[in-house]
Amino acid sequence: MYFLLAFGNQNKMAEYKIKDLETLTGIKAHTIRIWEKRYGLISPERTETLIRTYSDEELTMLLNIAMLNKHGLKISKIAKMNPEQISSKVWDLMGEPSVDSCTEKFILALLDLNEALFKDTLQFLIDEKGLEATFRENLIPFLDRIGVMWLVGTINTAQEHFISNLIRQKIISAIDKLEVPTAKENPVMLFLPEHEWHEISLLFYHYSIRRSGLYTMYLGQSLPYDALLECIERFKPKAIVTSWLTAVDNNYMKNFFKQLYKDANELPIYAGGYQINSNRELIAEFICEISSIEEMVQTLNK
Repeated sequence: MYFLLAFGNQNKMAEYKIKDLETLTGIKAHTIRIWEKRYGLISPERTETLIRTYSDEELTMLLNIAMLNKHGLKISKIAKMNPEQISSKVWDLMGEPSVDSCTEKFILALLDLNEALFKDTLQFLIDEKGLEATFRENLIPFLDRIGVMWLVGTINTAQEHFISNLIRQKIISAIDKLEVPTAKENPVMLFLPEHEWHEISLLFYHYSIRRSGLYTMYLGQSLPYDALLECIERFKPKAIVTSWLTAVDNNYMKNFFKQLYKDANELPIYAGGYQINSNRELIAEFICEISSIEEMVQTLNK
């Protein structure tokens, strides 16, 4: 029995391609094939066109193997262990703090809705490297992996919401601990458009900008356009910051930023997120794409 708990009762078992496993486990596809062929650690099915497909159980097996391997166990030794021995060894390692095994712990916490495991792992990383480095180096890749799991049907809405809210709570807690700047003129204004509810990235932008000493005005999720314009007119921000993850029509996106750039009198608009990155050519003349949070913060502080 592996850590296959959270999705064990789903009606539909997920089917992963080898590239999905590479993204989720951090193990190169070439290495996965070698482990499969040489040691028989996993046994994928094959489609009619001979493409390998892998199950939830094989994903969990690889996560466990990756964790053991990162802690010094050779693959040849792991291959000789039975499932119960592997599971027992992984359980022993779960209580040991290690940066190398945090990715696997995050995913296992997601699958099992294990709040304690997720919080303990996240706090360990923050203590080791700080919130900003943890977000950049661990949470962003983890959220990318959640996206893959969502697409292939491994996780349901409840699981995605569960983890997202734990991350959200941690960032909000960190924001609350920051001092509110005394100079409140020309704030940096942060918002999500009406169709957008995914605020983790925006919250982190908020944290990073305020931590630098700038006053921020966080307007939150799904903000009506007219309300945004009213706030811009009243508070005269030095810049606007937003994040777009939800897919929208390309023309809608282009027209939105074109109109906002005009209505805000060519105020700097910083925008990040998957949809921005994927459609940068359409909107490049209206926004400053957030490719680096550090660079954005430095520019805003000039």
